Amino acid sequence: MTYSIQFPWDKTERGQGFFVPCLDTEAVRIKGLNAALKYRLKDARAATGIRREVIGVWFYRLSDRP
Repeated sequence: MTYSIQFPWDKTERGQGFFVPCLDTEAVRIKGLNAALKYRLKDARAATGIRREVIGVWFYRLSDRP
């Protein structure tokens, strides 16, 4: 099964994030972090979890604060 996910890294500012619901969290996590490399984002992170009773991956960028 193939699928296409549009990761909004170009609109995600520091300290913000977005959630991608999925079943294969490891594959989506790797695809999402690879998509961040296109924008040269070294502060991109991903965390697997459950949000509003849906499993998925939370992608986010670190904030400017130390």
